[in-house]
Amino acid sequence: MKKIVIVGGGLGGLASAVTLAHAGFEVELFEKNDHLGGKLMPVEMGSYRFDFGPNTITMPAVFNRVISQTGEDPQDYLTFMSLKVHTRNHFPDGQTFDFSSNPEEMVHQLQTIDPAAADKYPAFIKEISRLYKLSERFFFPVTFQSWRDYLSPSLGFALFQVRPAESMHHFFQRYFTNPFLVQAFDRYATYIGSSPYRAPATFSMIAYLELVEGVYYTKGGNTGIAEAFAAVARKSGAELHTGTAVTKIITDGGQASGVKLEDGTQIAADLVILNGDLLSAFPALVNEAERPSLNDAKIAAFEPSISAFVITVGLTERLDALKHHNVFFSSDYRQEFKDLFDASVYSDEPTVYISNSSYTDPSVSPDGDNLFILVNAPALTVEGKLQIEPEAYKERIYDFLLSYGIDIRKYLAEEKIFTPAFIREKFGSFRGALYGPSSNRPKDAFLRPANASRDIRNLYFVGGSTHPGGGSPMVVLGGLNVANNIIAKSKKTPSS
Repeated sequence: MKKIVIVGGGLGGLASAVTLAHAGFEVELFEKNDHLGGKLMPVEMGSYRFDFGPNTITMPAVFNRVISQTGEDPQDYLTFMSLKVHTRNHFPDGQTFDFSSNPEEMVHQLQTIDPAAADKYPAFIKEISRLYKLSERFFFPVTFQSWRDYLSPSLGFALFQVRPAESMHHFFQRYFTNPFLVQAFDRYATYIGSSPYRAPATFSMIAYLELVEGVYYTKGGNTGIAEAFAAVARKSGAELHTGTAVTKIITDGGQASGVKLEDGTQIAADLVILNGDLLSAFPALVNEAERPSLNDAKIAAFEPSISAFVITVGLTERLDALKHHNVFFSSDYRQEFKDLFDASVYSDEPTVYISNSSYTDPSVSPDGDNLFILVNAPALTVEGKLQIEPEAYKERIYDFLLSYGIDIRKYLAEEKIFTPAFIREKFGSFRGALYGPSSNRPKDAFLRPANASRDIRNLYFVGGSTHPGGGSPMVVLGGLNVANNIIAKSKKTPSS
């Protein structure tokens, strides 16, 4: 059976490892960091535990599928807890609005804050459901490997039905009139690292996942997803190495033939899967002459998605004002995105997201709230410059939260700052961006880099910078798709 080497142990790489090992392939995965899961990284400070990566979990069936395909019971590994009322949105005028997967609760709130929207809410749910079902049918299962894969008539037909020429902001304005409520829905654009004023309305389907299918939390911490995948991968026969960096993808006659490790060891392979940020990992591991379809100039032309300025905070108390997910909005959201994408600077008045998983699961933080505080940040400059002084910007964020009545300094026990520079160094992210290319331009939204190299045979790509896109469920789907494509090809052309 063929030998497959996977470079990178993010959720996409782990999903591929489980699938391929279970199918009988010899699988060896190398991850440079000491943990598996990529940005889904555990952070511990004293008695406080945090999930660095995705704090909002949707599509639990996707994660369960990785495990159940092997015959294992996902419930033996993961417990997903449903959060019916999952995000409290705080607006500058003092009003709040809770996002919930209960339509009656949503309509009840809308009748107070936006009566016209209460009448339109059923139509809104119907339309975002339609957008999601089209994407689920035509986009999610596809593995793009060459330009011909983009020319499918059914794919083209579906593309024109998902509002590709309308912005997310304009779409939400069709259903909601309260400007701050529109702002709360516009925030879904940040889930793909983009601007709601430029990203296609297609991505409004993200609202379907939260408001119809629901938001979840993994008991014990969302990092348990990566731990479960790793356990099942090893049980299926895969070898997983942490703290082991790959420095080169070896090619022979235009075909991937293995990898070179940091200590000089060479590992032969029949196929290589690169699970990393394509825009930084590919040029780091393959000489430019061997990748004309994605040379340095083409990589530089991509607009990076947003990054993040993160503070993990342990408090000595539990604050009644904080739920599991909390958003404190600025007064001028449009200006925020102009700052981020047009000027590439930090906003003077940023919207602040806080995850407080101890609200749902006190065991992860027994002595007080564990706050994962995130502010959207511009990607690093081309020269790698961080545009702010971290300590000063942290204080600005604390001041902003204090204006909403959240006093971080009063109860502060533990604290750590993570900047886009950390994200670039730790995860190999292109200019510190969270999702590879942004989806602000139609080309980057719908024609994301393919899942196979156009220049090097037997080299595949998974991760948020490739199809089907960013977000933990999408990268897992990408890992499953690539692995199943390899399995299908192997059955057609069995090895001798």
